[in-house]
Amino acid sequence: MTSRDILHMRRAVGLAARGQGGTSPNPVVGCVVLDSSGDVAGEGFHEYAGGPHAEVAALREAGERARGGTAYVTLEPCDHTGRTGPCTGALLDAGVARVVVAVTDPNPVAAGGLDTLRRHGVEVDTGVLAEEAERVNAAWLTFIRRGRPYVTWKFAATLDGRSAAADGTSQWITSPEARADAHRLRAESDAVLAGVGTVLADDPRLTARAAAPRRARPVLRVVADSAARTPASARVLDGEAPSLVAVADDAAVPPHLAGAVRLPRAGGGIDLHALMAELRGRQIVSVLLEGGPTLAGSFLREGLVDRVVGFLAPALLGAGAAALGPAGVPTIGDIHRLEFEEVTPVGPDLRVVLRPLPPKES
Repeated sequence: MTSRDILHMRRAVGLAARGQGGTSPNPVVGCVVLDSSGDVAGEGFHEYAGGPHAEVAALREAGERARGGTAYVTLEPCDHTGRTGPCTGALLDAGVARVVVAVTDPNPVAAGGLDTLRRHGVEVDTGVLAEEAERVNAAWLTFIRRGRPYVTWKFAATLDGRSAAADGTSQWITSPEARADAHRLRAESDAVLAGVGTVLADDPRLTARAAAPRRARPVLRVVADSAARTPASARVLDGEAPSLVAVADDAAVPPHLAGAVRLPRAGGGIDLHALMAELRGRQIVSVLLEGGPTLAGSFLREGLVDRVVGFLAPALLGAGAAALGPAGVPTIGDIHRLEFEEVTPVGPDLRVVLRPLPPKES
């Protein structure tokens, strides 16, 4: 791996990020093509599901300059025909001499591209900036490797961890800038999930009121409602975007929730693993968990949170609802440890992005 490899793969990772929110259920991928002299000839990224893959977009821009050149790709080029043809064929037809890949494809349906390229005499190198490429494609990789959607828990709180005042009021703890950023997170997700407690307390719309990426389907609004308490008047049922209410299989369901999905009961609520399986079956790759504290605690307890995004206001309440409910931590040895990935000012607030640390082996 050379400094030039790192430079161009980092650019490919940045290109891949531009597809966030638009490619599901496909991965985000970026590609940079150099000519035989080592100059950049073309760039591309996978913009939307069903559209040209990153390699095809970059090769189109490069044209004949790709012959004898090098392609840097964040994910192993696909080797199958789906809505588009195999990217391995496009690379071979373009006469690319070397392909550098960050992450090999864990999807057995599309994998095998590197072997095909090698059989045709193409030089192949892998693992360049793999960690960065995995991070930008974390949602899809989790979906394929773990067989469930990638879950981001988003919360807004004061510095002392309160999400509402003692009288229950919570609008607004954070700034307009933070709320706009939260809507960006919604727009980049396949589904937004809230518990029925949040629906009853706040009557949220759960829609993405932000510039939406080019996506093949709207964001799905999901309510976890074990006792089928979501009222007919709830804005989450207003038809503005598709909705899914998940109830326990033993719940008495009113007529307006006749289309609800019944799932097994567990721990006093819905079996969250069954909910994740239901969403996976609907090709939901990423879920934004927005509340409330009880549901967030349950997701943490079950090991189903992959990323935490917190918006912290420079304010103190001292009393009121906590941002997080019981999360299966009876003693300090069971604490959920996280690592900071990003700390960014957003207006007067701070946005912190964290990922859970793997549990220590005993």
